[in-house]
Amino acid sequence: MLELEHGFRVVDVNARLDPDKQSIATRGREISPERLERELHQAGVVRAIVSPGAQPGDQSYLRPNNAVARMSVDRPFLAFARVNGPRDPSGRTSARLRNLTSSRKDYHTDPDDVEQYAYDDRFHGFTLAPAKDGLPDEETLSMLEDVGLPVFVEGGKEFEPSAVADSLLGRFPVILSSFGGFPLNRDLMQEAMDLLDDHDDFYLDTSFVRYRSVLEQALLEHPDRVLFGSGSPETHPNVGVMEILTLDVSEDAMAKAFAKNAARVISALAPGET
Repeated sequence: MLELEHGFRVVDVNARLDPDKQSIATRGREISPERLERELHQAGVVRAIVSPGAQPGDQSYLRPNNAVARMSVDRPFLAFARVNGPRDPSGRTSARLRNLTSSRKDYHTDPDDVEQYAYDDRFHGFTLAPAKDGLPDEETLSMLEDVGLPVFVEGGKEFEPSAVADSLLGRFPVILSSFGGFPLNRDLMQEAMDLLDDHDDFYLDTSFVRYRSVLEQALLEHPDRVLFGSGSPETHPNVGVMEILTLDVSEDAMAKAFAKNAARVISALAPGET
C-alpha cells in the first residue's frame, strides 16, 4: 500500500502482535513485528498499543504477554498485558449462577499477576477479551481498580455495552473496542455512545466501525472520548486512518481522535515520551 500523507500525529490503541506460531495458527493471520511496524508507518501511525491474540482456554497469558513486551523494545509499540478469568461474562441467568461458585485456575490472571504487570515498566495497561478469555473474578478486578491503569476491552454481542457498564465502568479507565458493536452492530454502538454521558472515564475506539454516520456522531457529540484504533493486522491501518480523514468533522476533532485523546488516557502515547 502507498504511504498516506495527512499531516496528523496518529497513535493506534488497538493492534495485535502474535508472539509465536501457535498464536498465529489460532488467529489465522500471520504478521511479524517488522511488518506491523512497516504497515503502521505506511499509515502515518507513530505509536501503537499491542497485546497478544487469544490463547487456548487452559493456558496462561504470562508467556505471550512477556513475549509481546520483548518484541516491543526499540519499536514504536507499547505493550498491554492481556488478562483472563473464570467468570462467564454473558449475563445470562445460568451464567450468573455459575459465577457464584466459579474460582480461578492456575492459568487465570490473579491479583498478584496484575500487580506485577502494573509495576513492570514494560506494560502500560491491560487488555480484556471476556467473550474469549472469561471475566476476572472480583478480587482481580479490585486489583485492576487499585493500580488504575487503562484497560482495553473487546466488546460485542457476547459482552454488550450494558455488561461493560455493570462490571467494569467506574473502576478504571476503559477503552471499548469497535464502539462496543463488533461486528457492525449499529444498535450496540449507539448503546455504547449513550453510556458516555454518564461515565467520565470511558472511551471508544474506532476499529471496524464502518458507519460514517456513527463515527461523525461520536466525534461531534463526544470529541474527547473517541480514540483511533486500527484493528491491525485484521485490517490495514491505512483503512482506519482514511475512514477518519474522510469524515465531515473539523480538523480539531480529527486531531483529538488520532492522538490527543489517547495521550490523555495513556501518558506514554504523549509526544516526546519514549
